[in-house]
Amino acid sequence: MGRLRILAEFAAVRWLRPLRSRAAIERRQRRLLRAHLRFLRRKSPHFGELLASGGFAELPLMDKSMMMGAFDRINTVGVHRDEALSLAIANERSREFDADLGSHSVGLSSGTSGHRGLFVVSSAERDAWVGTVLARTLPRGRLLGHRIALFLRADNSLYESVGSRAVSFSYFDVYADMTENIERLRRYRPTLLVAPPSVLRMIARAADDGRFDVIPQKVYAVAEVLEIADVQRIAASLHQTVVHQLYQCTEGFLAHTCERGVIHLNEDAILFEREPLDDERFTPIVTDLRRRAQPIVRYRLGDVLRTRTEPCACGSALTAIERIEGREGDTLAFRGPDGSTVPVFADLVARALLYADGFDEYRVVQTGANLLEVGLDVRDARARESVRAELRTLADRLGCETPEIIFVPYAHDGSVKLRRVVRAWRGDGDEEL
Repeated sequence: MGRLRILAEFAAVRWLRPLRSRAAIERRQRRLLRAHLRFLRRKSPHFGELLASGGFAELPLMDKSMMMGAFDRINTVGVHRDEALSLAIANERSREFDADLGSHSVGLSSGTSGHRGLFVVSSAERDAWVGTVLARTLPRGRLLGHRIALFLRADNSLYESVGSRAVSFSYFDVYADMTENIERLRRYRPTLLVAPPSVLRMIARAADDGRFDVIPQKVYAVAEVLEIADVQRIAASLHQTVVHQLYQCTEGFLAHTCERGVIHLNEDAILFEREPLDDERFTPIVTDLRRRAQPIVRYRLGDVLRTRTEPCACGSALTAIERIEGREGDTLAFRGPDGSTVPVFADLVARALLYADGFDEYRVVQTGANLLEVGLDVRDARARESVRAELRTLADRLGCETPEIIFVPYAHDGSVKLRRVVRAWRGDGDEEL
């Protein structure tokens, strides 16, 4: 039954549900939303109570803390938070991820927000997810014989339920020794490589050193922000025309890149509301219209997405966005000339440092009201002054003071998602951001 569901979803997404116009997408969303609200009224105590006194637009926004606090009343399959959390933690500690709660997959997500999240997915949802992902990732013209390498913090039966001679998955633990991982990856010879950008850069470095001689058909970046410098390095070393992205998190499979390398929102299953951050950027509020075991309804993600002003040449009616820039909470706060707070989005910092020289990796952390700690993987003496100059130029362009900059050695922690720009300081001006 599972394989049939996967094939059915694959066929629907790839061929049978073209959705070539905005009108077709919006009709589908309205139909799915009506059915979903009827289901929630019957099956979710939490949402049933809220919907009894108002409609969809009146539902309060969700976040991770609310989800965890009301987990038992939100989910519709009778899973208790403490039981699911205990199993997910045991899986993490043992690094064995094959234990499920009956037919339901459970797992943890730390995301980039620092708060532990818990997800529960039914077998039917798992199969639909696999079918959708394969439909949007497998290269055109070849469907069989793919070997997909997944570098993930945690494995899950979600990723292996489709394994067969037609398409096989191999899981690579990011906690394991990367030299051994890369050698095993070389022997596996993947046709699709899926990994966080920080891991892809390590593989790219191995390719440059002659330790990795495989050219995958497609490379997908997941879990971390894909910087422009990452794209350039990974594409050159792994001989890729496009470095693709999968925007996937605990809250759902949210977006993918098309063959032109443009990110499209998965609006055939996800409803996106926008909370503007400035004229170009917004944070998405998502409702998964098909996820029922653990409903995701009006969930405020806190990610920063940048609007694309031009339509994508691929012709898809799914909304295209320019970039996924990181976490709203990692918007730095520089001081204006009048003492006001000037928001500095993480992408602006990343773009500024594209012009700096003399280092491989970096991490910028705001540790005080006017203080930045910059970790650099220094290659030569130009690095510090080059970085200082570019940050000064950025501050000047934004009309604010250049913060004091302290340089420290760069240290990579492979056990957590890489965040190159982090706001660790919280001050009185936060409400202005």
